[in-house]
Amino acid sequence: MRRHRFLTTGDIANYCEVTNAAVLKWIDSGKLSVFTTPGGHYRILRTHFRDFLLHYGMFVDERYFGRGRTRKRVLIVDDEPTVVTFIESALRLEAKYDLATAEDGFEAGQLVVSFEPDLIILDIMLPGMDGFEVCRRVKSDVATQYVRILAITGFASEENIRKILHAGADDYLAKPVKLHDLREKVADLLSRQE
Repeated sequence: MRRHRFLTTGDIANYCEVTNAAVLKWIDSGKLSVFTTPGGHYRILRTHFRDFLLHYGMFVDERYFGRGRTRKRVLIVDDEPTVVTFIESALRLEAKYDLATAEDGFEAGQLVVSFEPDLIILDIMLPGMDGFEVCRRVKSDVATQYVRILAITGFASEENIRKILHAGADDYLAKPVKLHDLREKVADLLSRQE
């Protein structure tokens, strides 16, 4: 079973065998870093919880923190099936990525939460919620701001590229996407990830 990147206060309490009130004290005292969901609930990044345990000399079960995962997750978001097939086939040949696909911004948003990608290859011109908005939402959320975004566009004007990067994309590719450029950009963005 895959581990989520973020935990609830209940998850922390269960792991440490303490009460939820004890976890809330750690949060209130600033010992444990959290972010708040739109619904007002605390969430703790798994990496922040591990850092907390190490800092305070508590037991760290590396299996709990998913150490040793070697395959990066890539989410491909495009409403053109031929583009999705091309990118998916190109990355599948390398046999080192777990892949998921979405055809619009709404579906992409759901998969960012459930699939937890390391990289999103994102078409900017999507139906409904466009790629600019997807970029802004991913990069403004503390739980997902680490996710790299490779924008792809059929309109690679200077102004459009500036807008893409301003929205939060880490890099871009112009359509039609070239195989060599795609592989190079994906490898570069994933290597820059902490």
